[in-house]
Amino acid sequence: MVFLNDHELNQFQVFVFGVPLNAVAISDVKTAVEEHRKDDIIDNAVALGGFLYLHELFIRRGRHETAWKVLRRFGYDNELQLAVDYLSTPLKVPKGCSTELTDEGLRFITALFEKYDEDRDGCLSPSELQNLFSVCSTNPWTKEASCSVEVNTKGWLTFNGYMSYWILTTFMNVSLTMELLAYLGFNMRHHSQLDAIRVTRDRRLDLLEKRTTRSVFQCHVIGPRNAGKTAFIQSFLGRTLADILSISKKHLSPYVINSVTVKGEVKYLLLHEVDVCSRDEVLTSYEKSADVIVLLYDASNPNSFSYSASIYLRYFYRTKVPCVIIATKVERYEAEQNYEQQPSEFCRTHELPQPIRFREEDIGNVQSDVFTQLATMAVYPHLKRVYFLQDSNLLSKITFGAAVAALAGFLLYKNI
Repeated sequence: MVFLNDHELNQFQVFVFGVPLNAVAISDVKTAVEEHRKDDIIDNAVALGGFLYLHELFIRRGRHETAWKVLRRFGYDNELQLAVDYLSTPLKVPKGCSTELTDEGLRFITALFEKYDEDRDGCLSPSELQNLFSVCSTNPWTKEASCSVEVNTKGWLTFNGYMSYWILTTFMNVSLTMELLAYLGFNMRHHSQLDAIRVTRDRRLDLLEKRTTRSVFQCHVIGPRNAGKTAFIQSFLGRTLADILSISKKHLSPYVINSVTVKGEVKYLLLHEVDVCSRDEVLTSYEKSADVIVLLYDASNPNSFSYSASIYLRYFYRTKVPCVIIATKVERYEAEQNYEQQPSEFCRTHELPQPIRFREEDIGNVQSDVFTQLATMAVYPHLKRVYFLQDSNLLSKITFGAAVAALAGFLLYKNI
């Protein structure tokens, strides 16, 4: 059952009316309840039924304004629905900027997790999740959402997955985050949900100053159909091929997010799967804008790499966005690609890191080095050329002077 003790009654009074209750007034309140609802005073605290009775009493005595003041303070309008301006506060997000949770926002959602993780197992079961979001107009936890973040073997939401869900939602749909925060009571102790949201500065300034305070970074995984993009991004959540095949295609999200440690700091990497159906595919402005780009191709398909090469030359050649080419299905048969250059030669020509071979054994391995590499490149895009120079085969072939320069760059990278 839900109870309000003397301290909590006083907190409610101050929150709604701006003035505290003294000990005599609190005693009078409980006496008024006890006279008519004796069972609603338990251990000297007011139960939910007694609390509701108090408001019923105000209305009976013609003090409708008191009941309305309470409702207004909690964001309700004349139709007894949470007002639009209470659910979502206007927020301007300039081009090149993104939205993240502040420390205050992170503390609030962490406290919610701890409150509703009733069995203290570090996960939220379906019933615990239902309880958490029961006060919201709709439950945002869908099957698609569960495919975007980490869950345990039972399909229950881990703490890491829970935090990732909120960070993903804030990054992709900040209005939904603000609405959920309003329903969940964030505004009870804050002026508005804006206390939970921060707008990052323009990514171009980060690149110019070679530093960033962002914690969320986006990677588009671009490639032709059936190249293995879904297996690649779902591996970031630890899902094996069997796990992926057990999920209905309509529930598979093109977005996944997980935490990754970069130079001792926890960052969040958001992978977004982008299908290309032809070599002349037109990418949207959103698909061209990311912190790092993966161009993924099927090494066993002789026509697959040409998609990656064409997309790179059309959209990312000479840009400052770090790009990585990843070859999948390398165990089957590495076919000679029907393109004017083979992948390794193409990478050398365009000063890209050598293609990464994503093997079958890497599927489902959330600890695979490739994810740390992608996150590092996203956090430090100004070292784009250093990633190319790390290729030991190349370093053994270039001149001594260039090798010294490359070594200096590598040392810079190691000491970021």
